[in-house]
Amino acid sequence: MEKKTIMFDPSKTQKKTTKQILETVYAALEERGYNGIDQMVGYILSGDPSYITSHNNARLLISRIDRDELVEEILKAYLKK
Repeated sequence: MEKKTIMFDPSKTQKKTTKQILETVYAALEERGYNGIDQMVGYILSGDPSYITSHNNARLLISRIDRDELVEEILKAYLKK
C-alpha cells in the first residue's frame, strides 16, 4: 500500500461566513436578553467589544470580522436589487 502525504491547506478548511457569524452573534445577544440589532450597531460604530456578549463565543467570533469590511458587506446586501 502506497503512503501519501496529505497537505493541510487552511484556506480550504470550512470557515464560518460573515453571515453565519452575524447570525450567531445576534442569537447570543438575544439569548442574553439584549436587543441584538442595537448592540451590534453599537459595536460596529464604536469598535467597543463590550457591546457584544461573550456568551457562545460571540465576542470572539465578531472580532474576526474587519469592521470596515462588515459595513461594506452590509451596504452591498442592502443595496442589492
